[in-house]
Amino acid sequence: MEVLVTGGTGRLGQRISGPLQEAGHSVKLMSRRGAGPGGVRGDLVTGQDLSTALRGAEVVVHAASDPRGDYWQADVAGTRRLVEAVDRERLRHLVYLSIVGVDRIPFGYYHAKFATEQVLLASGLPVTLLRVTQFHEFVDELLASTRRGPVLPVPMGWRVQPVDTGDVAAHVAQVVGNAPTGGVIEYGGPEDLAVADIARAWAAAREPSAHVVATPIPGKLSAALRDGAALPSSGERGRRTYGEHLQG
Repeated sequence: MEVLVTGGTGRLGQRISGPLQEAGHSVKLMSRRGAGPGGVRGDLVTGQDLSTALRGAEVVVHAASDPRGDYWQADVAGTRRLVEAVDRERLRHLVYLSIVGVDRIPFGYYHAKFATEQVLLASGLPVTLLRVTQFHEFVDELLASTRRGPVLPVPMGWRVQPVDTGDVAAHVAQVVGNAPTGGVIEYGGPEDLAVADIARAWAAAREPSAHVVATPIPGKLSAALRDGAALPSSGERGRRTYGEHLQG
């Protein structure tokens, strides 16, 4: 099938093309600049070139997101523009990449992702909402940014299930070939881990001089993460562990 991937230059978008092509699909990677092999230009924020990028698409893998910017404009309003621009007669499946816990964790970006899901569910399009857990590389970045000199403070009691980006990309290709679910499916890493244990493993592999200190964190967000809101309750699991990721 003809597949368009939004967010084609993002962490996941760059990895999706290979598994999709191996499955026999023709792939275009949409980004604002349209850079790289298979790249096409399309801007979800302004709507510029969207219709052109979507021309001929039988499947859309919607992986574009802007967690550090105006996510209400990029994610929510941008998805409305996407819904308006697709060829409804040609589209067979729209797979949206969301996050496990967007319906349970009180965090601004998660609220926007959940609102984006609702836009798609109300669109009448053949959709599958694929919620995944945190990528290994994202966990690395968070830990590196949290370190304060020799101390690496982490929230006490938080639990996550980090997943390999390559595993997610391969699973997306599998989901693309399935019938649209019209709802949510989940995908997570192979291990349910305490954030403090992840931090100790990361420090041992990357920053041996760092001392991990688990600290109680108050508030509703922290309570949700202690209660397992970031853990998938169903769906398939990836194979590559966080420990294997740290080993390279």
